[in-house]
Amino acid sequence: MKRILIANRGEIARRVIATAQRMGIETVAVYSDPDANAPHVREATLAWALGGRASAESYLRADALLQAARATGADAVHPGYGFLSEDAGFAEAVRDAGLTWIGPPPEAIRALGSKAAAKALARDHGVPCLPGYAGEDQSEARFTAEAAAIGYPVMVKAVAGGGGRGMRLVTDAAQLGAALASARAEALAGFGNGDLLIERALLQPRHVEVQVFADAHGRVIHLGERDCSVQRRHQKIIEEAPSPALDGALRDQMGACAVALAKAAGYVGAGTVEFLVAQQDGQSAFHLMEMNTRLQVEHPVTEALTGLDLVEWQIRVARGEPLPLTQEQVRLTGHAIEVRLCAEDESFQPHTGCIAHFDAPPAAAFQRAPLRFDHALAAGAEVSPYYDAMLGKLIVHADTRDAAIDQLCAALRRLEVLGVPTNRAFLIECLQSPRFRSGQALISFLSTDADGLRAELHARQRLAAARWGAVVTLGANGALPCAFAAPRRLRHCGDTRDVAVQPLGDGQWRLRSADGEADTWQVQEGAPGIRQVVTGHASHRVAAVPVPTAEVARRWHLQADGVD
Repeated sequence: MKRILIANRGEIARRVIATAQRMGIETVAVYSDPDANAPHVREATLAWALGGRASAESYLRADALLQAARATGADAVHPGYGFLSEDAGFAEAVRDAGLTWIGPPPEAIRALGSKAAAKALARDHGVPCLPGYAGEDQSEARFTAEAAAIGYPVMVKAVAGGGGRGMRLVTDAAQLGAALASARAEALAGFGNGDLLIERALLQPRHVEVQVFADAHGRVIHLGERDCSVQRRHQKIIEEAPSPALDGALRDQMGACAVALAKAAGYVGAGTVEFLVAQQDGQSAFHLMEMNTRLQVEHPVTEALTGLDLVEWQIRVARGEPLPLTQEQVRLTGHAIEVRLCAEDESFQPHTGCIAHFDAPPAAAFQRAPLRFDHALAAGAEVSPYYDAMLGKLIVHADTRDAAIDQLCAALRRLEVLGVPTNRAFLIECLQSPRFRSGQALISFLSTDADGLRAELHARQRLAAARWGAVVTLGANGALPCAFAAPRRLRHCGDTRDVAVQPLGDGQWRLRSADGEADTWQVQEGAPGIRQVVTGHASHRVAAVPVPTAEVARRWHLQADGVD
């Protein structure tokens, strides 16, 4: 294997490039029109333009990807995650073209890509599954009868795909028809397959998944679990390992079941077996959700805990090498947590725009680093509407869970991404909430706690805006004193505040509020958009950039005191 084409974009493309370069393997980046100046394009050995803007015009075009591989002399393809990573037809086309597919065999993808087929295989090999129906009769009448037999509540799920699409919770029979129709429409749009299944719903479960790895010589091992219970719209935003809910015995049972399912499917490469874990009769019980036949977004959590490079393992296994470790040699050390930074507000609505300012805390690349940041961000980068809203992932590794939470909150406070709304500050609220801190965050966490977390965040935002909003009104340096104060009106989320600012010279300013209170600031200019504000003996970093708007009043995106 001398040259790998990476059939993906963004941070996962950069992730694969980094490992390949370390192994002395050349890489080919592919890109759509919006990604022409993306970091993965610059970092690869070669780059190939796919053209188009939307995924269907670029990263989902198997023919264009294979053409790029032939034209650039690539002898292997790494699919990353998402796009065509779990498409058995694409894997088969790569293999038929004489290229090495860095992923599981297409036969295993087909066997496990359907949730219905995966659960049938799992039952045959002793893996616990929830009662359900996944038959060929897809009529509403059949689903109604099966749901009545199973007992409500039930979960409607798309047979194909993942990412929470095509999932609906149904608590009584009156809701079932509408849930089937909407889930089928979403599944057809997202996966081209409208087949559904239903199964008994667990209302207070955890989402716990097991990382498995298999080689072409029949060996399969697991690398521990990840708890991914903190989700919005059935999509994960916080992942950690080990799970705060598992003991050694349950971990061994789940690991053994995950390995059994992978073996039964003839699996090769990296995969993740996902389970629901809930209390039954005072004890924790687990049931299979599905198996993801690819590298997961949250694989860095396992890398941090094990000290292993899973992309390197993927490449070595694809070359026919045996797994480098036995199950007994796997060591899990400390605690790791990952958060997904997304271009969305605290109500989980995605946003697009230009990254006007970006600054990140120092981070290492792989394995057991205290802080790792996988991303494809840069000042001037455009967040387009064509792809997923995830901007990157911050991962910490520490000796204890409490230390990992503290370090991750500190890193998020230090991270600056201005120009588009992000969930950065909301993630801090989640990590600091008593329910998460105590290890009690279930899948229902955000459905029950999100409003309270937003209220706390908004209170902090109002306080920061009142304290630091006037920074954006100050002149370039305030070098010259002035005898007169200039009035300013600041507005934040409907709150209006009148202040007067007066330069005192040498970077000093006096700020007087409408109630007569005055404060003196020493303001030091830093990088564009950055000011260091000294009040008394304390120094504060304030980042602020103007946001383009058609309004007469100027709008600013400001970050200070950990909020924006």
